[in-house]
Amino acid sequence: MTDTTTGSSTYAAAGVDIDAGDRAVELMKSKVRSTFRPEVVGDLGGFAGLVRLDTEKYRKPMLASSTDGVGTKLVIARQMDIHDTVGVDLVAMVVDDLVVCGAEPLFLLDYIACGAVEPEKISQIVGGIADGCRWARCALVGGETAEHPGVMGVDEYDLSATGVGVVESDDVLGPHLVKTGDVIIAMGSSGMHSNGYSLARHILLENKGLGLETEVAEFGSQRTLGQELLTPTRIYARDCLTLIAETEVHALSHITGGGIAGNVSRVLPSNVDAVVDRSTWIPQPIFSYIAANGNVAQAEMERTFNMGIGMTAVVPAAEVDRALAVLTAQKVPAWVCGEIVRGDGPSKVRMVGTHPTA
Repeated sequence: MTDTTTGSSTYAAAGVDIDAGDRAVELMKSKVRSTFRPEVVGDLGGFAGLVRLDTEKYRKPMLASSTDGVGTKLVIARQMDIHDTVGVDLVAMVVDDLVVCGAEPLFLLDYIACGAVEPEKISQIVGGIADGCRWARCALVGGETAEHPGVMGVDEYDLSATGVGVVESDDVLGPHLVKTGDVIIAMGSSGMHSNGYSLARHILLENKGLGLETEVAEFGSQRTLGQELLTPTRIYARDCLTLIAETEVHALSHITGGGIAGNVSRVLPSNVDAVVDRSTWIPQPIFSYIAANGNVAQAEMERTFNMGIGMTAVVPAAEVDRALAVLTAQKVPAWVCGEIVRGDGPSKVRMVGTHPTA
């Protein structure tokens, strides 16, 4: 592209503003530094983030890694011009996958692709990522912001992140520990988290033509549809690590795409099934609101959304009271929602019962 004032071709005229990128970095530096753990070596500005692994703390450490994004929830953020909460969502989707195997999240790197760098908007996004990292006690050690002019609209952006954690080899959680007689504990979600937004948008915004500013009585006094849809994902990593430290935990499941059944089944050995009782909880109103407005079958709702449960823990029956007490002390809504039984069918997770009415 050619700069019309000079007649010469420039990167800025082609749509990539290096100066704006530099300003964005300056705006985010203090937020990123606020997430640093003692293991972080050096400062921002290098080509790679350095983290020292404490080999005296761990006998046989294993590194765990996870990559994820936020999905089409970003459309809601752009329409509402609120960009910090999706940063929290991004952290949650990564660190809560790490903790499922028992790993402590150590550090995270983010990637932001956008049509044009707006320093203040990028700073808001990274500020939200930093907030999530501080809550998870996970260092944000680096990232990349890339302009894609001509590929993305000037107000469009997408997010992803990769996180790394560490767990002792002898302490890895998973199917090898789960056995008949174990109990499933549910941890309440904050809402939709970051899954199912394409269906929710299709039903509520496209088919029904609702505006994000629409006040919905079911959501509470003067709470809008946009506010409900943009509710940040609950981050469970710290709470789960405390649970692991203070009780015996056999497995954890992060309830994301695929719903409760699809994710609990991932931690079950071949000789057991799980039975989850819907009568033990009432999902948030957003779920019944989507189902009613879109005439969505229960099976489709349960395959698409978390339905009010963001994480589950499988624990021995003798540990249930202690586990519930630990989670309550951490201010995590928690209850017994099911049990592990002898495997006797092709469906690894059986959803039984009916949700109570509010």
